[in-house]
Amino acid sequence: MTIWTPRLTEGGPRYRRIADAMADAITRGELAPGERLPPQRRLADTLGVTIGTITRAYAEAQRQGWVESRVGSGTYVRHKDAESTATFRATRPQASGVIDMGMSLPPPHPQRAQGLQRALEGITATPEALQAATEYQHEAGNEAQRARIAAWQGRLGLPDDPTRLLVTQGGQHGIHLVVRTLAQPGDLVAADTLTYPGFICAAQQAHLRPLAVPMDANGLDVEALARLCARQPPRLLYSTPDLNNPTGAHLTEDRRERLVALAREHDFWLIEDAVQYLPESERGTPLIELAPERTLHIFSTSKVLAGGLRIGSLTVPDQLQERLCSALRSQSWMVPPLMVEAACRWMEDAGSLELLRWQVDELAARRRLALDRLAAYGPSSREGSSLVWLPLPVGLRSSQAQEMLSQRGVHIATPEPFCMGSEPAPQALRLCLGPPATREELDRGLEIVLETLSEPPRSPWHTM
Repeated sequence: MTIWTPRLTEGGPRYRRIADAMADAITRGELAPGERLPPQRRLADTLGVTIGTITRAYAEAQRQGWVESRVGSGTYVRHKDAESTATFRATRPQASGVIDMGMSLPPPHPQRAQGLQRALEGITATPEALQAATEYQHEAGNEAQRARIAAWQGRLGLPDDPTRLLVTQGGQHGIHLVVRTLAQPGDLVAADTLTYPGFICAAQQAHLRPLAVPMDANGLDVEALARLCARQPPRLLYSTPDLNNPTGAHLTEDRRERLVALAREHDFWLIEDAVQYLPESERGTPLIELAPERTLHIFSTSKVLAGGLRIGSLTVPDQLQERLCSALRSQSWMVPPLMVEAACRWMEDAGSLELLRWQVDELAARRRLALDRLAAYGPSSREGSSLVWLPLPVGLRSSQAQEMLSQRGVHIATPEPFCMGSEPAPQALRLCLGPPATREELDRGLEIVLETLSEPPRSPWHTM
């Protein structure tokens, strides 16, 4: 965090003069990209102004594109010509020649479009299916469709009780439903220090207070959580126990059992997000199996079939069914039956399992390639995963690396969007191995990453 103090010009509203001083300091390189600005109260005391003046100044600087705020963390200098590193957007780079390693997506394959095509053709050829797709249905989903989704999940080794399953518009919708239903504004919600940005965004929009729990290579530090709970337990805890996003950390069995014990002792809910698909052999015991009475399990088609389907599932304790159905009904009444039917038919297509087997083998080959290529920099990646966590050499900031790679046509993610709390983001990159069209394209991207990391660190103002 910088100890920067602005030099104010004369004339005009004070908040605007402070914002102008920020812009000037960033332009001159006095404030570097990715640098954290002073807390608003500290700067207000230094300048002898109200905290409201500083709040307006920071908001004005953000409106002009000089800085960006991060929930629970503070305000940071952003790149002048680059997309904010602290903003999560589920879009792929469209520029020709760009190698995308920024989005966690399944590897491209013609079977994805063909599988959806067969599903849609099957619907149009069946009058009863077309008729059902035009009608209102139960907010939790059509009973037969829920049974089909549950059966598919069972084949993947996932929760398969249709009576506890709600159909959602993807995993993010499931997160939003749970957060809005189980927590009230001001409630404390916990997650790993680095966690999925979609949960951070949902918590922010619901006006919840973030509680970042320390983590290591074995996942969430449950003893640190126990100490935090002794002061004030959270209302709920969000976890991706099999594969932390972005680091790939895997929650050990003893920590899962301890986490469940803490949830029962302090009476908080567990959100188990399993959307980042791993082969069953690489998963641990599901939290929903260890604590079915207080775990809400989220899954979707996005990492297995296609993200654009926006079909997912939320498996919940019996006592929450009515509340969550009411929340879903108030938001969208129901998930569009046509999309649910298309997803069900695709799941039941023999080609979907063939596609998944190919995907597992393809990602394994890509993972071996990446770990071999980047071995000198200590990459880490969970077996079966499409994510690689890459620590950066001393002196190179993640924001600098992102900008340098962007200029060379490689899109990656930095840790900032994944920061749950106020701790500084580690200097590392998250590389996604799925999006490149071929292994050859992935290899070109990895070669560019290697070339970039081997360069001497630049001065901060060279990235402006």
